Amino acid sequence: MPLKHGEAARHWRILCAMLLLFVASLGLVRLAHGGADFERLLASITQRWGQDVTGRFRAWQALLQDLRTVPDAQRLKRINDFFNRQIVFGEDMAIWNQPDYWATPLETLGRGAGDCEDFVIAKYFSLKEVGVAPEKLRLIYVRAKIGTSDAVASQAHMVLAYYAQPEAEPLVLDNMVGEIRLASRRPDLVPVFSFNSEGVFTGVSAKESTPAAGVGRLSRWEDLLKRARAEGFE
Repeated sequence: MPLKHGEAARHWRILCAMLLLFVASLGLVRLAHGGADFERLLASITQRWGQDVTGRFRAWQALLQDLRTVPDAQRLKRINDFFNRQIVFGEDMAIWNQPDYWATPLETLGRGAGDCEDFVIAKYFSLKEVGVAPEKLRLIYVRAKIGTSDAVASQAHMVLAYYAQPEAEPLVLDNMVGEIRLASRRPDLVPVFSFNSEGVFTGVSAKESTPAAGVGRLSRWEDLLKRARAEGFE
């Protein structure tokens, strides 16, 4: 007996819903907020570091899933806290046997350790993945003052800045100071230049919408983006 028009439409809706759930369960549907291929990433991290690190990877994946529909303020705090707690600070020579190596987020999760650049890169990719607009984020090279005397020393450091609006004072995410603070509350940091996936900028203001140069100016960053794409990031 043929179905009536209304019944046929209802059946089609049910079948479509079931098909979408099935496809999503296979990991073939990516949420619109991000482009990471988590099945591919999991295969990559397991092949390179074994099953022991998959717990940390799954915790990271679950965190990103939880943050896709919440305000940016929650995204910033929870991603900042996650990496500051899960990743141990270490120097590149000790971790990678290289004087200056920029690790992909997957490599940082696999090692469970990284230096300041690695913390910032992992947070940057994660925030983009949960839907934070890329133009709101800048990786900033700074000189970090050490000590409290007038003749303080300084060291090269990197932090992640978030701009709610182009004219807004940025929030600073840092592995050395766990609390996310406005830039004016970080007088120990002297900015040098900033960059993101759009390019390299001569200053750090988000009003500078035009990059001073392409990412090729910063060869390590360009190389990192290529390696991250090869692992499964978009």
